[in-house]
Amino acid sequence: MDDEMKAIILGVIERAPQWIRHDLAAKDAATRARAEETLAAMIADVLGNGNAGSPGNS
Repeated sequence: MDDEMKAIILGVIERAPQWIRHDLAAKDAATRARAEETLAAMIADVLGNGNAGSPGNS
C-alpha cells in the first residue's frame, strides 16, 4: 500500500460520521458489523471512483 492510498483511506476515516465511530465500539456484534460494512463501502467507493473529496461528491 503506497502513501497516497493510505492518505485516501485516512481521509475517509477522518470524515466518517459520528454514528459509525460510535457503532464501531459497540458491544453488539450486529451493530459493529453494520458500521464496519458501511465504512468499508465508503473506502471502496473512494478507491473505486478516485474521488478523494467529501462523501457524496461524485
